[in-house]
Amino acid sequence: MKKIIGKLILKLIGWKIVLQGDVNNLNRCILVVAPHTHNSEYLLGNLAYWSLGKADHLKIIIKDQHTKAWYGGIVKALGGIGIDRSQKNDLVKFVSNEFAKHDFSLVITPEGTRSRVKRWHKGFYHMALAAKVPIVLAAGDFKSKTMYLGYKIPYEKIASGSYEDLLKEIQDYYIQYDIHAKIPENWNPVLE
Repeated sequence: MKKIIGKLILKLIGWKIVLQGDVNNLNRCILVVAPHTHNSEYLLGNLAYWSLGKADHLKIIIKDQHTKAWYGGIVKALGGIGIDRSQKNDLVKFVSNEFAKHDFSLVITPEGTRSRVKRWHKGFYHMALAAKVPIVLAAGDFKSKTMYLGYKIPYEKIASGSYEDLLKEIQDYYIQYDIHAKIPENWNPVLE
């Protein structure tokens, strides 16, 4: 049912998906989503996963206040995993343990905020290494209303290369598709 709903809503609002690689790339990965300038990007990403029949694979780490609130059931149903940010948590270890138990795609927005940033947080890289999973890239281009999804960077390449090489590959990917963010002034495609 979610597949039909996802396809229908995306069609009604004029968005299309460009799947890059096998749809099964989306089953077990760190899903790096950029640019992250507006909350609507998460909703569009969910619809994309629904339309591809992967709704049950998508997870996101979120402040636990959202999973404990009156709307917490909805957040959990959309893949929210609550984390108490007031406590010192080893998120890398937590994520690695979750991947040991389940197959899923963990959405990470390395910018860490919807505001413009100079450099990305490295957590996505360390999570992929610890969990021994690939990094899959996703982007929403608000100018053409196109979602690019599925470009896979295999775990072996991540483990054998440098962080700088990985960032260069990711930066080249986003520049290649000339991605336009929902709020363009908050997107910095030059990664450090």
